[in-house]
Amino acid sequence: MKSESLRLSKGMVGLLASHGITTPTPIQKEIIPAIFEGRDVIAQSETGSGKTLSFAIPIIESMNRRDGLRALVIAPTRELASQIAGEFMKFSEGKHLGVTTVYGGVSINEQRRKLDRTNIIVGTPGRLLDLLNRGMLSLDTVHTVVLDEADRMLDMGFIRDIEKILHRVPADRRTLLFSATISKEIQTLARKFLRDPVNVEMESKVKPELLHQTYYQTSTDQKQALLVHLLKAERDLVLVFCNRKHITKRLADRLAKEGIAARCLNGNMSQPQRDKATNDFRHKRYNVLVATDVAARGLDIDGISHVYNYEIPRDVESYTHRVGRTARAGKHGQAISLVAGGEEQDFFKQILFSYRGVITLKTASDIRPLAKVEQVGRKTHQPAASQPQGNRREPQHTHPQHQKKGRPSSEHRQNRKRRPWEGKGREEKGWSNHPAGRRIS
Repeated sequence: MKSESLRLSKGMVGLLASHGITTPTPIQKEIIPAIFEGRDVIAQSETGSGKTLSFAIPIIESMNRRDGLRALVIAPTRELASQIAGEFMKFSEGKHLGVTTVYGGVSINEQRRKLDRTNIIVGTPGRLLDLLNRGMLSLDTVHTVVLDEADRMLDMGFIRDIEKILHRVPADRRTLLFSATISKEIQTLARKFLRDPVNVEMESKVKPELLHQTYYQTSTDQKQALLVHLLKAERDLVLVFCNRKHITKRLADRLAKEGIAARCLNGNMSQPQRDKATNDFRHKRYNVLVATDVAARGLDIDGISHVYNYEIPRDVESYTHRVGRTARAGKHGQAISLVAGGEEQDFFKQILFSYRGVITLKTASDIRPLAKVEQVGRKTHQPAASQPQGNRREPQHTHPQHQKKGRPSSEHRQNRKRRPWEGKGREEKGWSNHPAGRRIS
């Protein structure tokens, strides 16, 4: 990176270059100078935009080992906290800054011992508040507070914890707030705790023209078989989302039994288990990760080609976060939802309304290996369009009466192999035999 435009030290420029970083991202160009000027910041940005370095670099540059605790970063999940701490340690090489992560699921006493020698704390709201309430942590010397993925922390119910923590930090601090979406709740939080902030809104990295969004209308009983069939065609990285933790485990086990290289990621797993699942997925040791929204939050993994909504999210914002994991960096991506009836259908109606005309319905006749769908600059082979059922050429042994009506013979109907997700009747299939399928209405 150029030190002239961002006011970086030669040591930092050299360190960034050693990691292959020579050009700042758009958000870094906006935020780093503002932080050096001592301004509060509210930024709308997504995972993978370079936001972590946009606040980590100026914090590191303005700090020395002997300064004591000067910065606090609050993140929604253990995985994200660990990733952020890793970036601080990587780019503070030579300054020997103390970086401590604090989150639940591990020994609080071990974390307490490290706090005496730390300059930067990266933690989740629950464990931070626990340390404060026990008298194990004081934030009186903190000069900079970062709220990362604030929208997700609000969704997870951390708003009161965050407010309690901020009240324990000196009022003359610098506050930096990052969020994928700026809702009314985020705006209220910003007005309450930020002073004359610089507002930065970055264009989404996900290009609508690169993201192909579709859905199948199926049934609860047949959904799993449909997913298995679709996934057996995948060879790239695939993220499958569920709403419930126990479903991720059950579904990953079923996929593995079907010969699909799948693992799960959820909050019931220990930290070492979660770290291993994440790292193995990033390094493509398996290609299907079944996760909850909370567990997958903060994962910044390149090359995810398909996102499946096995369980439909309960709000449009969660859907947007999920599908935004693919179609990045100029690459095409697929977002596929499997919609059963009842509550799921009601949730998906809201999503369809918000994404009017963007999400298209697929039917049983559309199912083919998804790995062959649309590649940039390459004309793919398309199967010959099938004729409407009534105009098909009938087998030679078709009964004359059936031939007049354009219907297959009873023998032909009986010998037809039913797909595993299809029921016996139209309603059991979850979609109609009409070429347009049965749309949610």
